[in-house]
Amino acid sequence: MAETPSRSVTISAIAAEAGVSAPTVSRVLNGRGDVAPETRERIENLLRLRGYRRRGSRGDGQRRGERIGLIDLVFNDLDSPWAVEIIRGVEDAAHGMDSGIAVSAIHRQASSTRKWLQNVRSRASDGAVLVTTDLDSELRSELEELHIPVVVIDPVGLSDLTVPTIGCTNWAGGLSATTHLIELGHRRIGFVAGRPELWCSRARLDGYRAGLETAGIEVDPELIAPGEFNYESGFRAGERLFDLDDPPTAVFAASDQMALGVYEALRQRGLRVPDDVSVVGFDDLPQARWSSPPLTTVRQPLDDMGRLAVRTLRRLMDSEEIESPRVELATELIVRDSTAPSPTATKK
Repeated sequence: MAETPSRSVTISAIAAEAGVSAPTVSRVLNGRGDVAPETRERIENLLRLRGYRRRGSRGDGQRRGERIGLIDLVFNDLDSPWAVEIIRGVEDAAHGMDSGIAVSAIHRQASSTRKWLQNVRSRASDGAVLVTTDLDSELRSELEELHIPVVVIDPVGLSDLTVPTIGCTNWAGGLSATTHLIELGHRRIGFVAGRPELWCSRARLDGYRAGLETAGIEVDPELIAPGEFNYESGFRAGERLFDLDDPPTAVFAASDQMALGVYEALRQRGLRVPDDVSVVGFDDLPQARWSSPPLTTVRQPLDDMGRLAVRTLRRLMDSEEIESPRVELATELIVRDSTAPSPTATKK
């Protein structure tokens, strides 16, 4: 006889008893087909025996596949035009499936994350798109117990993720930006890095290094300045780079906002872009084309990344198989007026 249903029964407990991972139990609950028949049967028997019932406010009688019509979109911060572009794509795709979006910012704080989870528990959600998020084991377990499918855009890391991720070809973008400057005759090329814990930051830095090494140019650690993907950190990095005894003739910044911060550092020193220093950004935000001069940058399709995240989420909701857990959309170098031949090269 089955035990009395209890809300204390969790996916993690079922997984431990079945000798499988929590994501495997979640896949069975979602009706996914990528679970061995024997394993599926063992898990389903335990779910019945232990009286597992989904937590949340949807109600125990809700049928599988029935939707609330709400998708959660979670950022660490919302102080960037970069976030607006992702929201635009997510909103467009969600509208196409008659869903609304609930946008939250957790500011990399555990208390804010807990508050968001409490909100989800109280109102329920069809799924969540997490942006530049560290999907640690505790957060992952909470979402699994709430039976909420998840897609991550620009994850902190890749190796231990068991959910689909969406990104762009960051390494190739970093390589193309650096190669463009080298082809213009630049040899002293500064780099303004993004937050080091993010996969996309590390990939762009690796692309920069690969571009230099391919051209036979030694990577100079002095020319790599830290940044935080915002205007202020770009300005500080620019000051650091142009206080060097042998400053760069070009700078590749890992975001457009940081590139515009470099613009200001140069302006305050009486240096002109691109006459004295060439600058390349990354993102192709709207202000890149309206800056003075218009910014050469690597376009990443942020709105398309948002759309694809929602479409992938919908497939998870419909228990469809995902062909690839990691999708990278192509980047493209957009050449504008902020890059020119190196002044030292033209003097020869």
